Amino acid sequence: MGVVNLRLARKAKRRATEETTAAANRAAFGRTKGEKLADRAERERAERALDGAKLGD
Repeated sequence: MGVVNLRLARKAKRRATEETTAAANRAAFGRTKGEKLADRAERERAERALDGAKLGD
């Protein structure tokens, strides 16, 4: 194992964490209004279907 430049290692680690954060932000905020509304409607429909399938006490 050779000598490791810690400055370069820190920069590489920071770039990797920033890339994962950026990917999460692209998924969360990089969608059109129509896509957001469609996802919301699907989630609400699934919740209603699940609530309707609950057994009574």
